[in-house]
Amino acid sequence: MTHIDYLAIGHVSKDLTPDGPVLGGTVSFSGRLAQALGCHTAVLTSSGADFAWQDQLPGIDLHVVPAAQTTTFENVYTAHGRIQTLHAQAAPLLPGHVPSAWQRASIVHLAPIASEIDPAMIQLFSNSLVGLTPQGWMRSWDENGRVRPTDWSAARTVLPLATAVIVSHEDLRDEAQFDLFREWSRLLVVTKGYNGCTIYFDDEIRHLPTRRAAEVNATGAGDIFATAFFIRLHQTRGNPWEAGRFANELATRSVELPDIPAKLAGIQQFIQES
Repeated sequence: MTHIDYLAIGHVSKDLTPDGPVLGGTVSFSGRLAQALGCHTAVLTSSGADFAWQDQLPGIDLHVVPAAQTTTFENVYTAHGRIQTLHAQAAPLLPGHVPSAWQRASIVHLAPIASEIDPAMIQLFSNSLVGLTPQGWMRSWDENGRVRPTDWSAARTVLPLATAVIVSHEDLRDEAQFDLFREWSRLLVVTKGYNGCTIYFDDEIRHLPTRRAAEVNATGAGDIFATAFFIRLHQTRGNPWEAGRFANELATRSVELPDIPAKLAGIQQFIQES
């Protein structure tokens, strides 16, 4: 079996929009960007027969755990912020679902969106750069599917095992949670939208600003940032400052373009011209 450069693990999602369902989930954005950056890419996910999405990830190795339904989100934006509802959830992703050859991937991106990944999964990848975007472990939902932030009980066990952890400042509940994430993470990156990112590594803190973009479509920008960061961190043998600079640039370019094909094409052109 061919060596995997970038393995993304997490649910794809069926995102309900006024124009119909569209493919979402961190792994769908991350997988396509990793592929565009030249990585042999694989995705471990779960979905049901209610949503056909596989043809949107051509050339990516897929391992799909069958489920009765696909994880389904609906986002409603109001003057008071986003209201997110989880309508359905696919099957849990367990350590036994990872093909043995994939356990030697160069980069592993654990990308839960609805607490679907068994935290023990991280122990499989002792020889990989393990990147973590834990947003989906930091969510809970009520009987109506209304999503709210929550404490993540496994954080103290999981965070120290990751090479790098990336969270949005919007996902952190309060200063106390941030302090714990910083204490438990070897390398922590907090993204701040058009204000760039702040990197905490060893005893050093650096804020890396980014240029102000003419925003057209910000969908997937956080996932593009994370993927670019993990790939550049691997390429530079662990330089977080260069990884942050590179990730800022790619995420900024992505919001200036209208859709995923255009974003990927624009990023590829930028890489070629750099």
